[in-house]
Amino acid sequence: MQQYSLNLNRNDFGDIQYAGSILSPEAAKGILDDWVKNDRLKVHMKQVAHLMGAYAKQLGLSDLEVAMWYQAGLLHDADWDQWPDQHCRKIIEELESRNVDPTLIRAIASHGPRYFGVEPVSLMDKMLYAFDELSGFVHAYALMRPEGYVGMEVKGVKKRLKDKTFAAQVSREDIQDASERAAIAVEDLIYFVISHQANADLS
Repeated sequence: MQQYSLNLNRNDFGDIQYAGSILSPEAAKGILDDWVKNDRLKVHMKQVAHLMGAYAKQLGLSDLEVAMWYQAGLLHDADWDQWPDQHCRKIIEELESRNVDPTLIRAIASHGPRYFGVEPVSLMDKMLYAFDELSGFVHAYALMRPEGYVGMEVKGVKKRLKDKTFAAQVSREDIQDASERAAIAVEDLIYFVISHQANADLS
């Protein structure tokens, strides 16, 4: 992520009276299509959304919570394409204006703590932070492999992580930090991404 002065200078997001309120799938897709013109970024956002939804399902969360996790992943970078200097202030304000659950908004606000100044607290916060950089990295690795995700192994991803020239824009520091905050080994996070990301709906 490029360095901008992105600190949000706030820690409270949304209004608790809207707990349980999320966008309709159509409204969320509308923001994605209207705000994000970069197809590669769209792929990233859909892949992170898929990982978030899959992880929430694995936890046995309710359908509403699964949808909330999915939507946090889908919209976390919505303003990056057109308004990088307002990332992620603009999408937060948009979701607040649409009366979205504050826990979803806060997850988006905390997906880059050293950029936005918001610490990941809930498990949803931590997993969005954990999947964000790692998802993009694993996808970059898949694109360079003739067989893509098929047969991909954790050790192959780890080897590439050690190569600082490969996908150099991906912060290894953030991946490690997110792993520690979520109390999940990097190897386990990589395995989850490999196992689920290829099945993401990119339509």
